[in-house]
Amino acid sequence: MDKFLLLQVRNEDDSMRDQEIDCFARALNCRADQIRVFDLLSGVPTVAQLDQVDVVLLGGSGDYSVAEGGDWMPPALEAMRELYDLAKPTFASCWGFQAMAKALGGDVVTDMDRAELGTVEVELTEVGRGDPLFAPLGDKFLAPMGHQDCVVRLPPGAKLLASSQKVENQAFCFPDRPIYCTQFHPELNREALLQRVHAYPWYVETITGQSLDDFAATCQETIETNRLLARFVHQLRTTAGRN
Repeated sequence: MDKFLLLQVRNEDDSMRDQEIDCFARALNCRADQIRVFDLLSGVPTVAQLDQVDVVLLGGSGDYSVAEGGDWMPPALEAMRELYDLAKPTFASCWGFQAMAKALGGDVVTDMDRAELGTVEVELTEVGRGDPLFAPLGDKFLAPMGHQDCVVRLPPGAKLLASSQKVENQAFCFPDRPIYCTQFHPELNREALLQRVHAYPWYVETITGQSLDDFAATCQETIETNRLLARFVHQLRTTAGRN
């Protein structure tokens, strides 16, 4: 299992386009060239393209909001419904988390009062504590975060795995499909998170009111969370080996 497809939502001049690929490669313990990229701003992947990869990834978005939408959004959401219908192994973080929720019947809003940025403590739900992917994180763990949109209602059939103090819906899965979604960024370590905020410096002031240096001093390493994606792939391999 070594072929990945990253569905990106980033402008061509976004300096984080390549950084996002490198972050996923590090978190997955794979080479960057094992990750193919498809730009959802230009269209959607075909079923044939999805069949060529083992796992689909959805990450963040520098300039786009699920709540605000756009002309390109309806086809993108339809592609996510197709991932669900195909039961395609998928891991979605941040923007991807919100988009998957909306595509499958959940609700997403922009709410600056619930915006989170930096290293945030997240707590597993009872379902999360019993989930083989999430249980190793421990009841509480630190996660890299950066969002102002939030999911206020999960899709039908989704199981809530984790919550933070500000945002109830931090992670969900579908029990009958290999699809996991997190509001936080398991692909980002501390260094990568700080690279992101330096690329979008206004984000720090808007959400936290801090300078970049003061904000950086509050960020911590998130070692357990950074193991989540590799464990997801290991879990898929183990399940495939049993079938």
